Amino acid sequence: MSRPLHRGASGVKVHGHGDDKWDSQMKDKTEREEMEKRVSLDHGGTLASRLPIRVLFPDNSPSKYGGPENGFASDSLSSRSRQQFIMLMLKLSLVVIIILALTGSFWWTLSISSSSQVQIFHGYRRLQEQLVSDLWDIGEISLGASRLKELEFCSPELENHVPCFNSSDIQDGAYDRHCEPSSWENCLVQPPLNYKIPLRWPTGRDVIWVTNVNITAQEVLSSGSLTKRMMMLEEEQISFRSASPMFDGVEDYSHQIAEMIGLRNESNFREVGVRTILDIGCGYGSFGAHLFSKHLITMCIANYEASGSQVQLTLERGLPAMLGSFTSKQLPYPSLSYDMVHCARCDVDWDSKDGKYLIEVDRVLKPGGYFVWTSQITDTQTFRYKKENQKRWNFIQDFVEYLCWKMLSQQDETVVWKKTSKSNCYSSRKPDSSPPICGKGHDIESPYYRPLQACIGGRKSRRWVPINERRTWPSRAILNKSELAVHGLGLDDFTEDGINWKMAVKNYWSLLSPLIFSDHPKRPGDEDPLPPYNMLRNVLDMNAHFGGFNSALLEAGKSVWVMNVVPTDGPNHLPLIMDRGFVGVLHDWCEAFPTYPRSYDLVHAAGLLSLEVTKKPRCSMLDLFSEIDRLLRPEGWVIIRDMATLIESARTITTQLKWDARVIKIEDNNDERVLICQKPFLKRQAI
Repeated sequence: MSRPLHRGASGVKVHGHGDDKWDSQMKDKTEREEMEKRVSLDHGGTLASRLPIRVLFPDNSPSKYGGPENGFASDSLSSRSRQQFIMLMLKLSLVVIIILALTGSFWWTLSISSSSQVQIFHGYRRLQEQLVSDLWDIGEISLGASRLKELEFCSPELENHVPCFNSSDIQDGAYDRHCEPSSWENCLVQPPLNYKIPLRWPTGRDVIWVTNVNITAQEVLSSGSLTKRMMMLEEEQISFRSASPMFDGVEDYSHQIAEMIGLRNESNFREVGVRTILDIGCGYGSFGAHLFSKHLITMCIANYEASGSQVQLTLERGLPAMLGSFTSKQLPYPSLSYDMVHCARCDVDWDSKDGKYLIEVDRVLKPGGYFVWTSQITDTQTFRYKKENQKRWNFIQDFVEYLCWKMLSQQDETVVWKKTSKSNCYSSRKPDSSPPICGKGHDIESPYYRPLQACIGGRKSRRWVPINERRTWPSRAILNKSELAVHGLGLDDFTEDGINWKMAVKNYWSLLSPLIFSDHPKRPGDEDPLPPYNMLRNVLDMNAHFGGFNSALLEAGKSVWVMNVVPTDGPNHLPLIMDRGFVGVLHDWCEAFPTYPRSYDLVHAAGLLSLEVTKKPRCSMLDLFSEIDRLLRPEGWVIIRDMATLIESARTITTQLKWDARVIKIEDNNDERVLICQKPFLKRQAI
């Protein structure tokens, strides 16, 4: 096949041979064109097989020879193909991105662990606490600029002030407890004129400064009580060492009690399960001071006394004590708290009020525990000329029998009873026996100054375990799984709490130095500061939780005792604390603590501010801190651990109290801070 251009181009007419030659040339040309066409088709098929992308498009391209003559047909096809390819790639990429995004979101949702959920919850809780803290701060600021000024000093008459007991209400010869809002007075209680820092333990157990306590020389010389021991006034000191070589009253007396129980001596008290002792009307704490060396802890309770206070002198000696009275209310201890209750001429008329005082002793006494009573009433030799004593003695003997107590022994003026270990003893009594068993509504495990009850409590408690069946001290301090289950606590939580407090105590102790207030404070964990900056003996834990702070201090070998306070607003772990062999008390921190000023060397509070702000505030933070100042000895320490916002609020209040203070950041914990404070020794100037 020839094109017209070729045909018209010859323009020459050839005659003769020319026609054959022309035909031959045209034939050759036609064959070449046909061959080229076949080659072209063959190459086109090969390219199609080599480029798979072509399969995606319809093969509707014009042929080489049917296309426009300007030569752009193949270029236009290639451009459109590339555009379609790019658009397809973009669509595919968009689909892949959407699929990956949905898949990632799904797996992210599944990957939120329980710990992440806890963090979210804690974040929400922090917002709540921040809100409450801000509201508290607004309330403090709204009271005026005067609240930011330093507090004034109290009048000198208040140097031994106890707000809830300084009243004119006296019942049965004792001050009754009345805590009214008006009893608060936000001022700084000054120490006595010639106050001196107490001597270090154990020297301070036997010798105290006479100017540190409110007692007259006549009261010192006339203190003839058996457990007060003979005190000697030596210039500026009171000595509690015995002056008589032939009779050491307390040691011989303790030995006598042990023999009456059936033991060799008082060192064997732990063998029968005795660890905690409630000493009613303790004299000046000599009974507890002697037993402390036997690893026994004695809590002294006595009535408020304006002068010559048993509680004040006992605390000054570095021994556990608090104000408490049997006059009308139950003691702020759980049922089944103590292994022994002791009363040596404690001036309690046990036969009065139809035996309610004995019922209260029975309530706080553990199963199998001992009640030791020393009194002239029990001396049968006096019955001949004191018929009234015989009548009272007969009533008490009959009454304790209905309480299921058994008399173990009686020697001279001392009697020892043992409370039953079997709870079914009460059901074996005669019908209509008095006192009755408390009903469910009256048998409260941890009453808070509730009126005295006329029924027997604690019998149905899950904590009814005889003392001789408990592990002996110090193993008793670490409760096992079954013992913790009684208190609704798991072993893992209890163990973790103990580990945390061991580390905290190590860090706390190293911070108790004036260096903490310098620009380069000691680092936590360094060696203990040198004396006199570690002169700690009396410790108050304002929010004791499980008693872990107490346990960690003892394990660290610190010569301290701890008053474990469980706030009435929070979870009641006081029964658990008492079962561990520690001492403690329930308390409402919007009320004054039942003790005299300058009672404690260290006040500790972990989480107390958070606990108080979550409740409806009945008192301000300033009220709380002014009470801490009243309880704290000069040069005493305060350690408060809480949320960072609350610590900052507390820090501003310390300036009003004239304390030295520093905020410490807790490693790996951005939510909490530790506030370390020291109360200065501001000496009163003579007028």
